[in-house]
Amino acid sequence: MAFQAEYIWIDGVKPTPTLRNKTKILDDGVKEMPIWGFDGSSTEQATGENSDCVLQPVFTCPDPIRGGKNVLVLCEVLNASDMLPHPTNTRALARIASERHAEAEMIYGIEQEYTMLKPDGTPLGFPSGGGFPAPQGPYYCGVGIGRIVGREVVEEHTQACLDAGLAISGTNAEVMPGQWEFQIGPVDALAVSDHLTVARWLLHRIAEDYDVVISFAAKPQKGDWNGAGAHTNFSTRAMREDTDMIAIKAACEAIGRRLDEHVSNYGDGIKDRLTGAHETAPWSQFSYGVSHRGASIRIPWQVGKEGKGYAEDRRPNANMDPYTVTRLILESVCGG
Repeated sequence: MAFQAEYIWIDGVKPTPTLRNKTKILDDGVKEMPIWGFDGSSTEQATGENSDCVLQPVFTCPDPIRGGKNVLVLCEVLNASDMLPHPTNTRALARIASERHAEAEMIYGIEQEYTMLKPDGTPLGFPSGGGFPAPQGPYYCGVGIGRIVGREVVEEHTQACLDAGLAISGTNAEVMPGQWEFQIGPVDALAVSDHLTVARWLLHRIAEDYDVVISFAAKPQKGDWNGAGAHTNFSTRAMREDTDMIAIKAACEAIGRRLDEHVSNYGDGIKDRLTGAHETAPWSQFSYGVSHRGASIRIPWQVGKEGKGYAEDRRPNANMDPYTVTRLILESVCGG
């Protein structure tokens, strides 16, 4: 009997790559997912006269939408000419960094914010025909009509992530109407990035059935509304076994020394979101502090009390590339 394998990959669209997918029918006897190809000229990863790119499976999980023996297959993109990583393949660089710094035992938790939109681009929960809802305040972690919209999408997505075996660790409504968050982790750099990528795909796919658009834009609504981020929590073994936050402070300061490199790779629209308002630090300045949501890196209050644990880089945008963000944090903290 045959089953369906949904091959998923990240394209080359700029400034924010998107997800692509296509279905391969495989026989039950298949032991491992085979490589496959696609037309890179249609995904901004090749030219028409040399269009073939290769899909190399790297992560497989149950398909919670189709069910049965069907699977989701996340892939790296390779060049057809030499079978080396394509220039858009940021996972390959994260893999190299993870192997180089394996002794640090870095783990991550990513808080993925997103905004549900109507097909016309208006945030879900905003009045039809123009105007605005009541100011921010009651929506964050709220309940009830007038506060919450889109919960049916969230519930279905959460269960789909659980059924797929992804490392989802929580969800909550966010500060702006129609804005939500789910968390992936704590796991290592490749696992958190792979699981987040598949979770993003599942969110887009489930939202199709509700006629809802999922936006990872950093500032989906201009004005006095919060942007959307992907706060990235990180912890090395030294940070988890710390004394008086020595390793934690050293990690924060090491990241701060590479301010421009991090900010320029933390997602499109970073300057629109990191303004110093709406629980953000200015994009051009670096700071860290205990329980400080206006800092570049927040150290949770319990970490400050215990002197060990983890820190949260609050600067990555919702549309960030998790492979790039986790790699930069790893290389900055571990020195290389």
